[in-house]
This record gives sequence, C-alpha cells and structure tokens, in this order.
Amino acid sequence: MMLIETHDLRKAYGDLVAVQGLNLAVGAGEVFGFLGPNGAGKTTTVKMLLGLVHPTSGEALVLQRRPGESQAMARIGFLPEHFRFPPWLTAYSFLDMHGQLYGLTSVERRARIPLLLERVGLGGRAQSRLGEFSKGLQQRVGLAQALLNQPSLVFLDEPTSGLDPLGRYEVREIIRDLRSQGVTVFLNSHYLSEVEVTCDRVGIVKGGCLVRVGTVDELTTGSNRIEIRASGLTEAVLAGLTQWGQVHTAGEPVNGIQRLLLDVSGEDVLPQVASYLLQGGAQIYALAPQRPSLEELFMRVMSEEPA
Repeated sequence: MMLIETHDLRKAYGDLVAVQGLNLAVGAGEVFGFLGPNGAGKTTTVKMLLGLVHPTSGEALVLQRRPGESQAMARIGFLPEHFRFPPWLTAYSFLDMHGQLYGLTSVERRARIPLLLERVGLGGRAQSRLGEFSKGLQQRVGLAQALLNQPSLVFLDEPTSGLDPLGRYEVREIIRDLRSQGVTVFLNSHYLSEVEVTCDRVGIVKGGCLVRVGTVDELTTGSNRIEIRASGLTEAVLAGLTQWGQVHTAGEPVNGIQRLLLDVSGEDVLPQVASYLLQGGAQIYALAPQRPSLEELFMRVMSEEPA
C-alpha cells in the first residue's frame, strides 16, 4: 500500500516554480530519503504533503487522503528543520502540551512521555527547561514530539542536525526501529552518508524536478570505473591501459603498490584488463568495480546540465 502518492504535483510562486511535475510513490514501512540542494523544492514538497501549502496543480494523497484532512493528520508525525521551542517549558511539559493538541488522554500522556524521553536519550532530563538545552538536545525533544501520537507516517526534516556522532547513531536506530514496526519515514537530510545506510529508497530533486529515484544500490550500480592496485606498472603498461579508457592516479605508491582508477565501458572488460596487466609483468593486489557513494552520485547529478 502506498502511503504517499503524488501526480504531476506543481507549485509556483508567481514566476518562480518551486516544484515541477512531481510524481512520487512511497510505500508502507519504507524509509524514503528526499535529497536535493537548498532551493530544490524539498521543503515546499513536504509542506504540500502536510497540507500547509496548496499546490498550483496536480494532486497528492497522504495515507490515502487529501493532505490536511484531520483523519490523515492524526496519524502523521512531523519534525521540521527549524523548530521553535518555548524556553520556559520543561521537556515533559512541552510533550504534554503537544499530547493534548493530539487529543491524547492524560493516562496516555503519562504512559508515553517518559518512554519517549528515554527512547531519545533524555530519560533524566524530563524536568529540565528547554532553554537550557543545546541544539542537539532540542532536536531530541523534537523527535520525541514527532513520535508522540504513534504515527503511521513520519516526516523528518534534518533530524540529526546539531547532533554528535552518538546522537546521529541513536536517531538511525530509532528510524530503523520505526521501519521494523511498519512506520513509513520520509526523510530530508544533508548527511548523505547516513541516508545511504538508513534509507530503503532515495529520490533526488533538482530545480523542483525529481531527477533520480530508486534504491541506493540501483542508483549507484553500473559504475563504469574499476580500481586497480598493482606493482610493477611500467610506463608502457600504464599507457596501454588507455585502450580501455582514461586512467586516474589515486595517490602516491605505497610499498611499491600503485592505486589507479580506470574508466571503462563496462565490468565485462575486467578479465581482459587482468590478463593485460599480468602479461605486462605487473603483480595484481586488487582489481574490482568501484561503486560510487551516494554523495558522489549526488554531486554528479548536481553537475549535469538540464535535459
């Protein structure tokens, strides 16, 4: 079942088109990463999905309802990137207030709030005022708020912003736990390495358009580059490698072993390259396709000219 669906979703502010022809489908229990540079339309998309902004054209369904309908909103959690925390409230009273806004009973609030504070690493800070909290600690409170209503769908906008490595790890674990419970997570993040290890699928937006979508494996497979680690590479052998493509030197030799990156037409040339190197007197320590990281793919997509 799809919990998020958009069809030709478009939002324009006068002559400025923030989102153009967006078609998305995000399934139940999926962690979906939504990536793009500042100004790409990510925040506008989330606002349309939450019913905070009306599209210029196209349509969207969230939890199989129109964005903004109360039946859908009651089952959604949301952590915005720039959250405003009342500094005079304690962590507990802040969550208690939001629990009342969700319509939770006092019994439900007393049961859930301590568990959530413990879950985000604030079990001993329930009575601390938010004004005393660092950006990272406030982010943890915001995450607890997003989970307070036991949502079916959670929108997280830069959930690890301001957190140290341990905090980012803990948020990753929370996201994985949500997925195991069948909760769908829609994640905006600039930490591409974390998206790579957390998300089931990723969508990349550029200039308001969705330009890539798929699993991380799908998006990063098919690299036309292989890594070579070998010794005994003479100038003649190096020159001969260019018959398969451009050769890139990756650092200085270590203990006589050179590391090269070779652009090739496909992985099927590996046996030919291996045979050529051995015949040329080289000793091979590694010869393997090199898969780009999500960050490398992202940078490549950002540098491409519009179609």
